Amino acid sequence: MPQSRTSPEGITQQVAKALAHPLRVRILSSLHKGISSPNQLAQELGEPLGNVSYHVKTLLEYDCVELVKTEPRRGAVEHFYRATDRAFLSDSDWAKIPASARKGISGSILESIGQSATEAMADGTIEARSDSHLSDTPLLLDEKGWKDLNKVLAETVKEATKIQKEAGKRLSSKKDGITSKLAIMHFEVPAAKGKKK
Repeated sequence: MPQSRTSPEGITQQVAKALAHPLRVRILSSLHKGISSPNQLAQELGEPLGNVSYHVKTLLEYDCVELVKTEPRRGAVEHFYRATDRAFLSDSDWAKIPASARKGISGSILESIGQSATEAMADGTIEARSDSHLSDTPLLLDEKGWKDLNKVLAETVKEATKIQKEAGKRLSSKKDGITSKLAIMHFEVPAAKGKKK
Protein backbone atom coordinates (compact mmCIF):
# COMPACT_ATOMS: atom_id res chain seq x y z
CA MET A 1 0.00 0.00 0.00
CA PRO A 2 1.46 3.42 -0.91
CA GLN A 3 2.42 5.63 2.00
CA SER A 4 0.68 8.95 2.51
CA ARG A 5 2.67 12.19 2.59
CA THR A 6 2.14 12.48 6.33
CA SER A 7 3.07 8.91 7.31
CA PRO A 8 6.53 8.36 8.85
CA GLU A 9 7.65 6.57 5.67
CA GLY A 10 6.24 9.40 3.53
CA ILE A 11 8.07 11.99 5.63
CA THR A 12 11.31 10.00 5.37
CA GLN A 13 11.00 9.90 1.57
CA GLN A 14 10.29 13.66 1.51
CA VAL A 15 13.44 14.42 3.49
CA ALA A 16 15.44 12.05 1.30
CA LYS A 17 14.29 13.92 -1.81
CA ALA A 18 14.99 17.26 -0.16
CA LEU A 19 18.56 16.28 0.72
CA ALA A 20 19.30 14.78 -2.69
CA HIS A 21 20.62 18.09 -4.12
CA PRO A 22 23.85 19.69 -2.82
CA LEU A 23 22.49 23.24 -2.94
CA ARG A 24 19.50 22.24 -0.82
CA VAL A 25 21.89 20.73 1.74
CA ARG A 26 23.83 24.03 1.82
CA ILE A 27 20.61 26.05 2.15
CA LEU A 28 19.40 23.87 5.03
CA SER A 29 22.80 24.16 6.69
CA SER A 30 22.56 27.95 6.56
CA LEU A 31 18.94 28.00 7.74
CA HIS A 32 19.87 25.90 10.76
CA LYS A 33 22.03 28.88 11.84
CA GLY A 34 19.10 31.29 11.69
CA ILE A 35 16.36 32.90 9.65
CA SER A 36 17.22 34.08 6.12
CA SER A 37 15.59 35.09 2.88
CA PRO A 38 16.46 33.59 -0.52
CA ASN A 39 18.18 36.88 -1.37
CA GLN A 40 20.39 36.68 1.76
CA LEU A 41 21.07 32.98 1.10
CA ALA A 42 22.08 33.70 -2.51
CA GLN A 43 24.60 36.29 -1.31
CA GLU A 44 25.94 34.04 1.45
CA LEU A 45 26.26 30.95 -0.76
CA GLY A 46 27.44 32.77 -3.89
CA GLU A 47 24.63 31.26 -5.97
CA PRO A 48 22.16 32.90 -8.40
CA LEU A 49 18.99 34.11 -6.68
CA GLY A 50 16.77 32.17 -9.11
CA ASN A 51 18.46 28.87 -8.22
CA VAL A 52 18.27 29.54 -4.48
CA SER A 53 14.61 30.59 -4.68
CA TYR A 54 13.74 27.43 -6.61
CA HIS A 55 15.43 25.16 -4.06
CA VAL A 56 13.94 27.03 -1.08
CA LYS A 57 10.48 26.47 -2.60
CA THR A 58 11.32 22.78 -3.01
CA LEU A 59 12.41 22.56 0.64
CA LEU A 60 9.16 24.30 1.63
CA GLU A 61 7.16 21.70 -0.33
CA TYR A 62 8.99 18.94 1.54
CA ASP A 63 8.30 20.66 4.90
CA CYS A 64 12.02 21.02 5.62
CA VAL A 65 11.73 24.82 5.95
CA GLU A 66 8.94 27.08 7.08
CA LEU A 67 8.02 30.67 6.30
CA VAL A 68 8.63 32.82 9.38
CA LYS A 69 7.86 36.33 8.19
CA THR A 70 7.57 38.63 5.20
CA GLU A 71 8.86 42.20 4.81
CA PRO A 72 8.14 44.77 2.09
CA ARG A 73 11.25 45.56 -0.01
CA ARG A 74 11.25 48.12 -2.86
CA GLY A 75 7.77 47.32 -4.11
CA ALA A 76 8.14 43.57 -3.52
CA VAL A 77 7.80 41.23 -0.56
CA GLU A 78 10.84 39.43 0.87
CA HIS A 79 10.15 36.03 2.46
CA PHE A 80 12.19 34.76 5.42
CA TYR A 81 12.54 31.06 6.25
CA ARG A 82 14.00 28.78 8.89
CA ALA A 83 14.77 25.06 8.91
CA THR A 84 12.37 22.68 10.61
CA ASP A 85 13.27 19.65 12.72
CA ARG A 86 11.98 17.43 9.90
CA ALA A 87 15.23 18.04 7.99
CA PHE A 88 17.03 15.52 10.24
CA LEU A 89 17.00 11.77 9.71
CA SER A 90 17.23 9.33 12.60
CA ASP A 91 18.99 5.97 12.23
CA SER A 92 15.62 4.26 11.74
CA ASP A 93 14.63 6.88 9.11
CA TRP A 94 17.93 6.36 7.30
CA ALA A 95 17.36 2.58 7.26
CA LYS A 96 14.01 3.07 5.45
CA ILE A 97 15.62 4.93 2.55
CA PRO A 98 16.78 2.81 -0.41
CA ALA A 99 20.57 2.40 -0.70
CA SER A 100 20.62 4.28 -4.02
CA ALA A 101 18.95 7.31 -2.41
CA ARG A 102 21.29 7.11 0.62
CA LYS A 103 24.24 7.27 -1.78
CA GLY A 104 22.86 10.44 -3.38
CA ILE A 105 22.19 12.09 -0.02
CA SER A 106 25.64 11.14 1.29
CA GLY A 107 27.20 12.55 -1.88
CA SER A 108 25.32 15.84 -1.47
CA ILE A 109 26.36 16.19 2.17
CA LEU A 110 30.01 15.33 1.41
CA GLU A 111 29.99 17.82 -1.47
CA SER A 112 28.69 20.52 0.88
CA ILE A 113 31.34 19.69 3.50
CA GLY A 114 34.08 19.62 0.87
CA GLN A 115 33.03 22.98 -0.54
CA SER A 116 32.97 24.57 2.92
CA ALA A 117 36.39 23.11 3.78
CA THR A 118 37.90 24.27 0.48
CA GLU A 119 36.54 27.80 0.97
CA ALA A 120 37.85 27.87 4.56
CA MET A 121 41.31 26.76 3.41
CA ALA A 122 41.36 29.31 0.58
CA ASP A 123 40.22 32.14 2.88
CA GLY A 124 42.61 31.11 5.66
CA THR A 125 39.89 30.79 8.28
CA ILE A 126 40.86 27.25 9.35
CA GLU A 127 44.39 28.15 10.43
CA ALA A 128 43.43 31.65 11.59
CA ARG A 129 41.99 30.18 14.79
CA SER A 130 44.28 28.15 17.02
CA ASP A 131 41.23 26.34 18.45
CA SER A 132 39.87 24.90 15.17
CA HIS A 133 39.44 21.13 15.31
CA LEU A 134 40.40 18.74 12.52
CA SER A 135 40.98 15.07 13.14
CA ASP A 136 41.26 11.83 11.20
CA THR A 137 41.06 8.91 13.62
CA PRO A 138 41.18 5.36 12.23
CA LEU A 139 39.37 2.89 14.52
CA LEU A 140 38.78 -0.86 14.70
CA LEU A 141 35.38 -1.55 16.33
CA ASP A 142 33.02 -4.42 16.95
CA GLU A 143 29.27 -4.02 16.32
CA LYS A 144 28.58 -2.75 19.86
CA GLY A 145 31.45 -0.25 19.61
CA TRP A 146 30.09 0.96 16.26
CA LYS A 147 26.65 1.59 17.77
CA ASP A 148 28.08 3.16 20.95
CA LEU A 149 30.17 5.62 18.91
CA ASN A 150 27.22 6.55 16.69
CA LYS A 151 25.20 7.30 19.84
CA VAL A 152 27.97 9.61 21.12
CA LEU A 153 28.05 11.41 17.74
CA ALA A 154 24.25 11.86 17.68
CA GLU A 155 24.40 13.29 21.22
CA THR A 156 27.21 15.64 20.11
CA VAL A 157 25.09 17.00 17.25
CA LYS A 158 22.13 17.43 19.62
CA GLU A 159 24.34 19.30 22.12
CA ALA A 160 25.81 21.47 19.32
CA THR A 161 22.29 22.49 18.27
CA LYS A 162 21.50 23.40 21.89
CA ILE A 163 24.72 25.46 22.16
CA GLN A 164 23.82 27.28 18.95
CA LYS A 165 20.37 28.19 20.29
CA GLU A 166 21.92 29.55 23.49
CA ALA A 167 24.49 31.52 21.47
CA GLY A 168 21.68 32.95 19.35
CA LYS A 169 20.11 34.43 22.49
CA ARG A 170 23.40 36.17 23.35
CA LEU A 171 24.06 37.54 19.85
CA SER A 172 22.61 40.92 18.96
CA SER A 173 22.57 39.96 15.25
CA LYS A 174 23.59 37.13 12.95
CA LYS A 175 26.51 39.28 11.72
CA ASP A 176 28.07 39.30 15.22
CA GLY A 177 28.38 35.50 15.30
CA ILE A 178 31.25 33.22 14.30
CA THR A 179 30.13 31.35 11.19
CA SER A 180 31.34 27.77 11.49
CA LYS A 181 30.57 24.25 10.35
CA LEU A 182 30.53 21.10 12.46
CA ALA A 183 31.10 18.08 10.24
CA ILE A 184 31.17 14.73 12.01
CA MET A 185 31.83 11.65 9.92
CA HIS A 186 31.94 8.04 11.00
CA PHE A 187 31.92 5.44 8.26
CA GLU A 188 33.22 2.01 7.41
CA VAL A 189 36.24 2.07 5.10
CA PRO A 190 37.06 -0.64 2.57
CA ALA A 191 39.34 -3.39 3.89
CA ALA A 192 42.98 -2.91 2.97
CA LYS A 193 43.99 -4.78 -0.18
CA GLY A 194 45.34 -8.21 0.54
CA LYS A 195 43.66 -8.39 3.95
CA LYS A 196 40.61 -10.51 4.64
CA LYS A 197 37.75 -8.97 6.52
